[in-house]
Amino acid sequence: MVGVGLRSPHISQIIDQKPNIGWLEIHSENYFNPHSIARQQLREIANHYPVSCHGIGLSLGSADPIDNHHLKQLKQLVDEINPIAVSDHLSWSSVDGQFFNDLLPLPYTEQALTNFCRKVDQVQDFLGREFLVENPSSYLSFSQSQIPEWEFLHEVQQRTGCGLLLDFNNIYVSSFNHNFDCQQYIAALDPKAVKEIHLAGFTVKEFEQGEIWIDTHSRPVSDHVWLLYQLWVRQHGAVPTLIEWDLDIPDLAVLLAEADKATTIITQEAQHGQITTS
Repeated sequence: MVGVGLRSPHISQIIDQKPNIGWLEIHSENYFNPHSIARQQLREIANHYPVSCHGIGLSLGSADPIDNHHLKQLKQLVDEINPIAVSDHLSWSSVDGQFFNDLLPLPYTEQALTNFCRKVDQVQDFLGREFLVENPSSYLSFSQSQIPEWEFLHEVQQRTGCGLLLDFNNIYVSSFNHNFDCQQYIAALDPKAVKEIHLAGFTVKEFEQGEIWIDTHSRPVSDHVWLLYQLWVRQHGAVPTLIEWDLDIPDLAVLLAEADKATTIITQEAQHGQITTS
């Protein structure tokens, strides 16, 4: 099942035309107000499409406690919409209650791991359901880090029983920025724990110090990311897959064409006898 991110330029078109989309993913925080027009539109959309809730505000890696008001708003949304998945990121974004407009990387230490797992356990207990953690994209690393990111993420999943949201674009972008092997990263994770996949585009930035890749979600999925995805489907089967596009948002038809590429990969691998679709 392949879906696209629900973005404001497309909401009216989706409500009016009801195009053939496998599912839709929202940014949870945009729909917290139960009396907003956005929430009313979401209720209507959820009557016709499966929806997942993808958050950016829990700041699970922060030393701050989880904002209980935020968590209560999330639970109220989840209880009403009954999404197919609820997720957030392996990151942090707050210090002493001050939030930053970014998903910042963690120092991969045992202390950070213990803190992050405690937060994931708290979220899952409060929501009463499985929670998915997404691997980040990053542009710097901490000298204090003692654990490779893929081992850290695997350990989070093992200790908490959470699911994983595997973003292939994030892996590919970070592999260039930090000089690691994408396949080593992917192989370290339990494929049975991967409950959702994200595919997106990135931007190359040139600086005097060299080149860096930025996870902008503003372009089509790159050929290399499609290859990573195809290999995953061939080896492990199909799971719900999302096309993300958050900046320079094109016509809905462009997103649906990207989704069709993912569907074609799943279908071709199934025809070759490699997988079964669900």
